Amino acid sequence: MAEEEQSQIERWVSFAAKFVTPITLVTALLFYFGYVSARSQYEYFGIDVDTIGLSTQDYVMRSPQPLLVPLLVITLLAVAGLLVHNAIHPTEAGVRRAARATVVLLVIGVAGLLAFPLIGQLAYYALVVPGVIGLAAATLAYLTYLRRKFQPREGQRSLILLLAVVTVTCAFWATATTAQYSGRGLAKADAENLDKFPVVILDTKEKLALRSPGIEETALRAGAGQTFNYRYRGLRLLVVGENRLFLVPQRWTASNTTVVIPLDSSIRVQFQFQNDPP
Repeated sequence: MAEEEQSQIERWVSFAAKFVTPITLVTALLFYFGYVSARSQYEYFGIDVDTIGLSTQDYVMRSPQPLLVPLLVITLLAVAGLLVHNAIHPTEAGVRRAARATVVLLVIGVAGLLAFPLIGQLAYYALVVPGVIGLAAATLAYLTYLRRKFQPREGQRSLILLLAVVTVTCAFWATATTAQYSGRGLAKADAENLDKFPVVILDTKEKLALRSPGIEETALRAGAGQTFNYRYRGLRLLVVGENRLFLVPQRWTASNTTVVIPLDSSIRVQFQFQNDPP
């Protein structure tokens, strides 16, 4: 009886492991692409994202936007590949000619990869090169699969597996690049529309000597129980970190700076919203 219970437990553990591993992998990928996007977004405002203290959940929640376009493109390419596969009737000579052309395309992509020190700073390099290599590798794997029907040879299965690894690696590279572009695009959109962030009225005990244009500093009158001496207006709340506020001027320019304020007794903060009347 005990052996049957142990065997049943082992089956349940094995069954659960089949789901836990993919979920863990998907969560790790979502975290990574969310992190890449957030890092690029806040880097635009001069902030190292690691100093904000975002949680794993925060990064996972930020991942859908940068992943939307890559997932859509990959899905459409897969659909197009299936449609082509069902529509064509390949011949041995046609497969051989297509394989030669694909090898040339793959060589061009690899040459672009090796030329990174020379052309790595070109716009969209990190999208074009992995795209060319990945598409060429995927096409060559498919053509190798077709050639197995005409000329079965040893090593073709290993070649297909290696080309699949190259394809997945290039897809990962291109997706990470897209996440960077997405984060930078979000940052620029935020900088152009800072009025959507809450207005911050900041009172401090010490003078901050903020240099960004548009920030107003007012000396508060001394009074009974008054511990704050200066008030700052013209700030917007960009993000709340771990025991810190990251504030930016109402109008962002290349000369602006992000103000990092600790959430402690040394400051007093008022948030001002502009909502519709009740």
